[in-house]
Amino acid sequence: MSSHDRSTELGGFLKARRAQLTARDVGLPETVTRRKVTGLRREEVAQLAAISVDYYTRLEQGRVQASASVLITLAKALRLDEDQQAYLYELAGKTDARPRRRRTQQLRPAMRRLLDQLTENPAIVLGKRMDILAWNTPATALYTDFAQIPPARRNYVHLLFTHPAMRALHIDWEHSAHTAVAALRMEAAKDPDDPDLAVLVGELSVQDSDFRTWWATHQVNSASYGTKHYRHPVVGGLTLDCDTWDSPDGSGQRLMILTAEPGTPSHDALRILASWTAQPENA
Repeated sequence: MSSHDRSTELGGFLKARRAQLTARDVGLPETVTRRKVTGLRREEVAQLAAISVDYYTRLEQGRVQASASVLITLAKALRLDEDQQAYLYELAGKTDARPRRRRTQQLRPAMRRLLDQLTENPAIVLGKRMDILAWNTPATALYTDFAQIPPARRNYVHLLFTHPAMRALHIDWEHSAHTAVAALRMEAAKDPDDPDLAVLVGELSVQDSDFRTWWATHQVNSASYGTKHYRHPVVGGLTLDCDTWDSPDGSGQRLMILTAEPGTPSHDALRILASWTAQPENA
């Protein structure tokens, strides 16, 4: 098969697969307006794969060859199974394009010990892409029960934009969310070809216009410290200092701790929250 024929077949396969999926299949909000096309729109697939609409259109039209990194994100965006992925790479002439399975992020034992010893202060261990790897009981009481959230969705930025309780907790949500997007941009520079990052960005870009706009500005922020203002349904207003500490082993894991000035109402509120959740939480 010539390269032209492969490109044509690839475009046909992408178009056919797109027609087989619904917004619900890929976790997108369903609209009340009638769709002009069967299945997903090109714009939706492009955003899910974190590529431009023009580039995706040219792929379907057989006018451009897909790179290995684009094939990875397209396979995830279109929910391809193993056989479909093999077929996709064969058509693209990159049969060895599929990456080896990435190692699961493992929580450092020292981080777990630190969490267990922080009995009054909410603390979270963040990994790559700001994934939430572990947390302590006060963090559950402040934010939400992370154990009830599927691991694939247990990401700080994703929850900030999509989890109602997390979103309502922040008094100045727009500032907090904008800062989180800038921090995620900073993380992206460490591994720009990370397919999981591309999927995360694609999903949030489709689901939230604010995220899409802020991500496009390329603002960066290490978000290593700052002040957070919360309105908790049990203890009311909280003003907390947030500090993030990098692990010294180069794993990329960071410990985020929230504290309050002793003697303040926020400090008393943290003590109440610490006793609110009776059972310790294991991540």
